[in-house]
Amino acid sequence: MKNEPAEIIVIGAAIIDVLVRPADAEVFRTGSSPAEDICMSAGADALNEATVLARLGRKVRLETVTGNDGAGRFVREHCRRAGIILPDDCVRDDIPTGINVVLIDPQGERHFLTNPKGTLRSLKLEDIHMPFDEKAGIICFASIFVFPEIGPRELEIIFRQAKRQGKIVCADMTKRKNAETVQDLAAALSYVDYLFPNAEEAMLLTGEETVESAADVLLAAGVKHVIVKCGKQGCYICSGNGREWIPAVSGTECVDTTGAGDSFAAGFLFALSEGKNLRECTLFANQCGAKAVQSVGASDWTDALQRKDTGH
Repeated sequence: MKNEPAEIIVIGAAIIDVLVRPADAEVFRTGSSPAEDICMSAGADALNEATVLARLGRKVRLETVTGNDGAGRFVREHCRRAGIILPDDCVRDDIPTGINVVLIDPQGERHFLTNPKGTLRSLKLEDIHMPFDEKAGIICFASIFVFPEIGPRELEIIFRQAKRQGKIVCADMTKRKNAETVQDLAAALSYVDYLFPNAEEAMLLTGEETVESAADVLLAAGVKHVIVKCGKQGCYICSGNGREWIPAVSGTECVDTTGAGDSFAAGFLFALSEGKNLRECTLFANQCGAKAVQSVGASDWTDALQRKDTGH
């Protein structure tokens, strides 16, 4: 499948999530606690985005690594069923496939148990196939700060290569790990067309105390469009053409926030691939994020889309 053309390329992690809802500290006192939902699903930022995009109808390639184990086979079979293109050489014998235990509290917020030695944080620059597929119009790195061996210099190499090929460059991010600053990332950020931090991530990276000022700093660093995810507040968009708050979808009941930001990013990428403008992309992204929080699992809300496509 390595040479199969794709419309969108997503770069990042692919693992398994084991989700428990609701979960709280009571289990450590009692030794056993009932849960309404305990399930296993595909997870991690890049795989979540790729899954949503594929089920929305885009041809998507996932640049990732998996272990040569049962969990890796689960991930690869998930990609096969979803129609996600994987590189032929993505399997690693020396790294276990990442498995996250996701504890979801009664308010729908997540708490993670992770394996730092698994594939969740193992991607390296040499694992990413460059130059990129000529037919792919969008490259999305999901997400900055996840991989210890892909820092500012490596990000600059990836984003610069994408821009040289005329791609639209997008990136999501997580919280910084080593007190990185926006100045540390400035060279890489100068190639980014669309950046999707959440409010906490944006303010930590920039050192600013408001979403608006953090977005301005990221714009000044060279990002062309900054889209800050703000949960129940909706999101804030900032570009050279103006600034605007986009409200969240009203009447949304939050069950599980796992993957909500990834569904948001995937919805944005899908609308972008359809030629929509910034506001239209953000409105559709909000809808995808809202659907994600109403079910358990990062991308399980898209199962209905796949059943519709296959006639089941």
